[in-house]
Amino acid sequence: MDWYYYIAWTAILSQSVFLVQMFRNYRYALTKYKKERLWYRPRTVLIIPCKGLDSDFQKNITSFFKQDYENYLLWFVVADEQDPAYAELCKLKDLLSQDSNALDVQVLVAGQGQSCSQKIHNLLYCYQRIDDDVEILAFADSDACVRNDWMSHIVYPLRKTKYGASSGYRWFVPQKNNLATLALSVLNAKIAQLLGNSRFNQAWGGSMAIRVDIFHQIGLDKIWPKALSDDLSLSYAVKKAGMRVAFIPACLVASYESTTWPKLFEFGRRQFLITRVSAPGTWWFGLLASLYSILGLWAGTALAIYAVNTGEKNLALFVTVPIIFFSSQLLRAFSRQRMIRKLLKKDMHQMKVASIVDILFFWVWSLLLLLLIVSSAFGRVICWRGIRYKLISPTETIVINRS
Repeated sequence: MDWYYYIAWTAILSQSVFLVQMFRNYRYALTKYKKERLWYRPRTVLIIPCKGLDSDFQKNITSFFKQDYENYLLWFVVADEQDPAYAELCKLKDLLSQDSNALDVQVLVAGQGQSCSQKIHNLLYCYQRIDDDVEILAFADSDACVRNDWMSHIVYPLRKTKYGASSGYRWFVPQKNNLATLALSVLNAKIAQLLGNSRFNQAWGGSMAIRVDIFHQIGLDKIWPKALSDDLSLSYAVKKAGMRVAFIPACLVASYESTTWPKLFEFGRRQFLITRVSAPGTWWFGLLASLYSILGLWAGTALAIYAVNTGEKNLALFVTVPIIFFSSQLLRAFSRQRMIRKLLKKDMHQMKVASIVDILFFWVWSLLLLLLIVSSAFGRVICWRGIRYKLISPTETIVINRS
């Protein structure tokens, strides 16, 4: 089986490369998240689209009022006044505005979107109302709880022309330790670990920012009116213009969540389907990387057992491959959980069980991740916050109906 000799060495080398990249991302995150960003303070508008009352809604919204940033506007936006979030936002505005550094706090009503996702319609409604002195557009989701220095960090990389946008990411903190919620936290953690000082970063709409002039330059005001995904379409346009998306470890935010298996599968399929249509290269990378990690471990183990039973001359090499895959995946699970314990210290106790099941059962979660990616390979219709969409292309979306 000389053919296996070459495949085995290729697998071992590739896993070594993955490990090196993982440790680079790990060091990058732990080096950058503690730095202070004090001097760059351009006029910024922070836009938070809301629909319904997310878990820990009041805690999340309060975190946006408490930013240590002296030059920002805080705008919340809903589709209509009947949304439960509207009354709660108005109440929090009256309660928290006086003690906030925000120069202006508004709760806006955008109306119903027709040719793009409701979220993008809400964002564009705010964008069309900014004054000429606003330099930065910052975006966050209502299910995220951010640090007091979140805005200082998300804005800071945009002083450099090579960065077209900056972004954090989410980390699901389980509100309950049922198996579906733990799976959600672990699967999301596997994706978060891929982000670092890299050209391959994708923006995440729940924690991102872009300069107003770059927004114009890359034509997002023309792309968003027909798009479904705010972050993937932004990432595509930024990279097409020859710029990069900066990942900011300090802007990795806690999202307090509990879920069920049906909701988990609906969420996972929707996220990967949006990626398949909006960023097909990223989707294919995820599919092939997931398949590769599973085959390397399980097929490698099967071939190692076969080699033992047949007395294969290259027995050591056969056995080394599954050991390398197992060790590499175990180390990645350990490192991402060690990283998040430092980045989200205040939530460390709440994430303890998720950390344990990630490290002990990483091989199970790889199978579940592959299943979710494969499920997104079919169809183009999704339901997102009560609205059904058909995805035609990265820049074209049809609103089918609203529930």
